[in-house]
Amino acid sequence: MIAMTDGITWLAESKCVDFSGHSVHASRELAPEELVSRIAESAFDAKYTARHIGELTGRQVNDLLDDLYGDVWDGLALRYGRDGDWSFAVCYGGWMGEMVNQAAVSHGGAHVFHLEYEEENGKPVPPHFAYFHDGEFACGFNLHLDRSWGYAGVDGKPEWVRRVEPLLTAVGLPDEDADRRLVRRTALDILGQVFGLALPRHRIVEGTLDSVVLEDAD
Repeated sequence: MIAMTDGITWLAESKCVDFSGHSVHASRELAPEELVSRIAESAFDAKYTARHIGELTGRQVNDLLDDLYGDVWDGLALRYGRDGDWSFAVCYGGWMGEMVNQAAVSHGGAHVFHLEYEEENGKPVPPHFAYFHDGEFACGFNLHLDRSWGYAGVDGKPEWVRRVEPLLTAVGLPDEDADRRLVRRTALDILGQVFGLALPRHRIVEGTLDSVVLEDAD
């Protein structure tokens, strides 16, 4: 029997959510529909509304975006749900580099977490974790913990840096010579310990979830 909740270390596997990588938001306080609404209205450079399109698999969402826009990269969609204490929303389509105002998703005292990896980006962009609270950036870092994309350490408010950074140091990170996937998995494990983060692998990867297409609000 497959467990409904598998922590977040499974996100270290290659193309574990989608061929393009993954962009996943999670929050305890916000209901799934509220999380989706806030992402649509606030996270991107443009303002969107969410139109429900049914309960779909990730492949079905990609196929629908391709049908609607001629190319999956030209549309945006979210699959979302609730698992245990966590609401989550998974982004599909051309989300890469478009989420410029994510702190706003956490307005009103909410705690919102974001895990992102642009696997098809040729630069390459490393996987990233960010935590937002009450409209502000609280903590975040490059999950490869190297200098390929800016500072190699943990950034953010001192109280959160002090909770995360010593645990990374205790397992020998950062380590520029270590296998990146192992580093990523170890960092995700530590984030799971600190924040209690958990996402339902089977439901996200193989199951159907409520899904919405994001459409221009204007």
